[in-house]
Amino acid sequence: MSAKLLGRRELLAGIRGPFAEKLIGALPAPTLVVDLDGRVAAANSPARDLLPALKIDDPLLRALRSPDVHDAIRRVLASGETETALWSERVPIERLYEVCVAPLASEKNVVVATLLTLSDLTEARRLERMRADFIANASHELRTPLASLLGFVETLQGSAQGDERARMRFLQIMRDQGRRMARLIDDLLSLSRIEQKQHVRPNTAVDLVQVVRHVADTLAPMAKDFGAEIRLDVEDAVIVNGDRDELVRVAENLIENAIKYGGRGEGGDRVEVKVARKGKDGFLSVADFGCGIAPEHLPRLTERFYRVDLGQSRAKNGTGLGLALVKHILTRHRGRLTIVSKLGQGSTFTATAPLRESR
Repeated sequence: MSAKLLGRRELLAGIRGPFAEKLIGALPAPTLVVDLDGRVAAANSPARDLLPALKIDDPLLRALRSPDVHDAIRRVLASGETETALWSERVPIERLYEVCVAPLASEKNVVVATLLTLSDLTEARRLERMRADFIANASHELRTPLASLLGFVETLQGSAQGDERARMRFLQIMRDQGRRMARLIDDLLSLSRIEQKQHVRPNTAVDLVQVVRHVADTLAPMAKDFGAEIRLDVEDAVIVNGDRDELVRVAENLIENAIKYGGRGEGGDRVEVKVARKGKDGFLSVADFGCGIAPEHLPRLTERFYRVDLGQSRAKNGTGLGLALVKHILTRHRGRLTIVSKLGQGSTFTATAPLRESR
């Protein structure tokens, strides 16, 4: 038997030995060893969890069907140089992994196996995509009113310079567009502030009933303009751990949305607001009796800039960030937002936050 073949066998025996198994098993990332024949020589628990079909001594191809990874393994066996490859799966859920393929060589520098380490890039890629979408959406939302403002300024400086009627109409539109940009910037800054302190749980006693009464009084003129009535059903006091300003923002967004988008446009619309206790939580529910929301829209309502009806939202000065703000605020409060809606029957938005324990 040649010394070269003997060296390979000794190394492979070591790879399959108890020490190597313990060493690979101690690694936190999915890790496995593949021999010259493409068979799995060793694998740790994360690798077995990730690849349920993975079995020792079976071909890796049975558990991981990725031409790019297997091509990388062949190149590493031939060259002895480390390579990386991407492996993506779409079922049962979309996943993306970076696979690092490193050579395992004998004392005489003969490659006899490869070490595969899999790094999950799914969340990083999702965040990267979300960041790019966010920048694109924010730029678009600001560009539209800005272009409108510039156009009206040029018109007022030119053909409409001496037209008093046109000037007053254009100035009104410019003021509305300026306010829209201000609201958008305010919402963006609020989102940024909330995200920065997302891990810090607020611990101040806040009465949800007082918050809702204050918001209802503030929004009463808007409700009157939209032909809606705000009806309150509240207990004496519902004390939660929270940040009062942020909870006011939650109530404002939910009630304002119900006023703006929850009506049938026939007058006599109502918005029912309830504050009560349920188990260890205090909850605020806002119900409208309008046209409702189609089921396919419900999972995406809290996404930034997502709108069911883009034209209606912009016509009513919506920024597309209200429910995203609500979701982030409630996450910081260790609460949640649930949405129930039926077409033709209306929608109910319920926000919860943990009750403050009596001391």
